[in-house]
Amino acid sequence: MSQPPPQPGDRIDGGRALIRSLELEGVEVVFGLPGGAILPVYDPIIDSPIRHILVRHEQGAGHMAEGYAHATGRPGVAMVTSGPGATNIVTPLCDAYMDSIPMVCITGQVPFPAIGTDAFQEADTVGITRSVTKHNELVTRAEDIPRVIREAFHIATTGRPGPVLVDIPKDIVDPTKPASAMEWYWPTDDEVSAGLPGYRPTTKGHPRKIKEAAELISRSRRPVLYVGGGILKARAAEVLRELAELTGIPVVTTLMARGAFPDDHELCLGMPGMHGNYTAVTAMQEADLLVALGARFDDRVTGRLDGFAPDAKIIHVDVDPAELGKVRTPDVPIVGDCRQVIGELVRTITNLGGRDAQADRSEWRQRISGWQETYPLTYAPSEPGELLKPQFVLEQLRDLSPEDTIVASGVGQHQMWASQYWTFRHPYTWINSGGLGTMGFSVPAAIGAKVGMPDRTVWAIDGDGCFQMTAQEMVTAATERIPIKVAILNNAYLGMVRQWQEMFYDERYSEVYLSPDLPDYVKWAEAMGCVALRVESPEEVGPAIEKANDIDDRPVVLEFRTDSSEKVFPMVPAGRTNSEIVVGPSGGEGGR
Repeated sequence: MSQPPPQPGDRIDGGRALIRSLELEGVEVVFGLPGGAILPVYDPIIDSPIRHILVRHEQGAGHMAEGYAHATGRPGVAMVTSGPGATNIVTPLCDAYMDSIPMVCITGQVPFPAIGTDAFQEADTVGITRSVTKHNELVTRAEDIPRVIREAFHIATTGRPGPVLVDIPKDIVDPTKPASAMEWYWPTDDEVSAGLPGYRPTTKGHPRKIKEAAELISRSRRPVLYVGGGILKARAAEVLRELAELTGIPVVTTLMARGAFPDDHELCLGMPGMHGNYTAVTAMQEADLLVALGARFDDRVTGRLDGFAPDAKIIHVDVDPAELGKVRTPDVPIVGDCRQVIGELVRTITNLGGRDAQADRSEWRQRISGWQETYPLTYAPSEPGELLKPQFVLEQLRDLSPEDTIVASGVGQHQMWASQYWTFRHPYTWINSGGLGTMGFSVPAAIGAKVGMPDRTVWAIDGDGCFQMTAQEMVTAATERIPIKVAILNNAYLGMVRQWQEMFYDERYSEVYLSPDLPDYVKWAEAMGCVALRVESPEEVGPAIEKANDIDDRPVVLEFRTDSSEKVFPMVPAGRTNSEIVVGPSGGEGGR
């Protein structure tokens, strides 16, 4: 029989306090897998309105929490046991840390007196995860649980978002142990702030620096807005569009920022970077000003650093002061929340004369238009009897799915093709592993996104190599009635590794062949409770996608047999400058 919520001063146990703390933080769903050390916390979940989704591997719990956070903007929550449960979730924690995803992970721990004795399933979880979390903490007293949980959510969601881990010894949540007894309370906002005296994220940009940036923007003749994932974390897509339209400055959206600015907008240049399109890469390279907004000058964007955008001045806006000057020294550094800073920048530029006060950029627009016309994304269509072209599959998925479809990708060639060929018109519709590049990300991330946004169509774009890493979570999707759709681009290889071996290792294909028929993806998916189809010819692609989109009561897996010889282009070879971008398989480099 369920118990009423505890009132201040009520005597309760630590396990019940933990679940009540999650409820008061507005948590609606927890992704997890129980085990001995966390077992006392799983009992009060029965009486809680929080939905628990039982995963098939703890890595899946972490990626589901990430997908949920990507799609909703709310922190994802995962809960696992001690030892191997905690170590299995290290990869998602690192993934969330690299991509600034708000996430709270609760791990069980052996009883406090047993810590350090090499007890069964003991691991130094705090030590192991210190470098891959924004903050972590071992709770030693039951009475600290409400405070620590409140602090965890505050830290995870403010400033630069990130994962926070809370390690809970078993004895402080076990109602049969004296160490679990406590008086219930819920800390106020002021008490949380007082408990974190060194944590004061800067959100408001410095007015003088904002004015300097506005003046520099107005004078520049070849500017580019270089937009990173921080724009989405700050919920700044709307004000970004306002800035671009006010100034007429073209926009590039990095892999983590796809959808932050509409792909079909006249000012959108698309994705820059190692596999970005020619116009986006070259516009950054030729710019006289880069306005970096929530971006971190990642090596996949810059190419060889000493040859990156050599004539460009830099305005760099980021909520994390550690990013300013880390890779490229900015001429105008601004620490602050992107939404607030861009809003102030718009007001300042307007006061300086707005669009009419901008430098003449007609020649810049003509050059960009010329690049777009000369170097569009292209691929050779399939000949009769040949395997499918992956780009064609992506175009069909894009055209036959709702405009606001959420797309989660794995990592590799299919990730790049998805980013290149999908048209993103809305923010928070692209979910991928950027910084860490985690294979196996897409299936669990898509599940988390669908849980958070149940009324939206969610497609996971996966490769055969990625799918084999976390496919067991399709059982979770089927059991929990989470009707995601998965498109496997099966080329029988670890495709991106094969591409590198072909281009840079004299076609010495070492350990990249996976086999097109083993496993049988259709039988495997059906065994996991999914509808499954194999697609081998171009005329089958559209009908299969339409059938998948019509099914909404169970997961669907489509296996597309794709051409293993197809490579991702354009490409900036590793160690080369962005000016040496290779635009196609012939190896031809684009000219300035």
